[in-house]
Amino acid sequence: MKPEMDYRLYLVTDSTLTPDLTSAVTRALQGGVTLVQVREKGSDGGRFLERAKAVKQVTDRYGVPLIIDDRVDVAWACGAAGVHLGQSDIPVTEARRLLGPDRIIGISAQTPDQARRAQDGGADYLGVGAVFPTSTKRDAFTIGRDDLKAIQSAVRIPIVLIGGLDETNIPSFKESGPIAGFALVSAILGKKDICKASRHLRAVVDATLGDRA
Repeated sequence: MKPEMDYRLYLVTDSTLTPDLTSAVTRALQGGVTLVQVREKGSDGGRFLERAKAVKQVTDRYGVPLIIDDRVDVAWACGAAGVHLGQSDIPVTEARRLLGPDRIIGISAQTPDQARRAQDGGADYLGVGAVFPTSTKRDAFTIGRDDLKAIQSAVRIPIVLIGGLDETNIPSFKESGPIAGFALVSAILGKKDICKASRHLRAVVDATLGDRA
């Protein structure tokens, strides 16, 4: 059975922002983060798996699912709840075949066609963005509000927004149709007090989403 997912405040890690990733994730969870994705763009498979296992010990302690970015093998090896794939990663159908029916698969999407293909292929949720320019992924394509509406109209699976989000712009999505949550990196990990920042963001997200999450 697939784990129950709460996408409201979705932390995506970046080990370059913090010297102690497990400690940072712990503080974020204490502040109210509801989902964690380990993203290690510069790490080899062995280092990625080591960090994923360490973070999973923390997320398990707080009863929060762990998602692995890109690497289906790492997700399987560490026992993560699932994987998040980009458009250039392996197809969602192959990821589903490898991971089985009980793991969560998220897909990045910037267009309605990408969103529909992901849904038809068996994706559980979409990561849509970048909704604002972001310092953590400088080559990210930025989508507009009309693009977001078109994607929302094209699919039924949950949509998580990502890209340049923080406490100042999340409230602008209060009337923006079905949104399951917001994925953040530096707005949490780039703060001196990660727990306090997460707690404040959780309150902002809850107020923005209301009953939609």
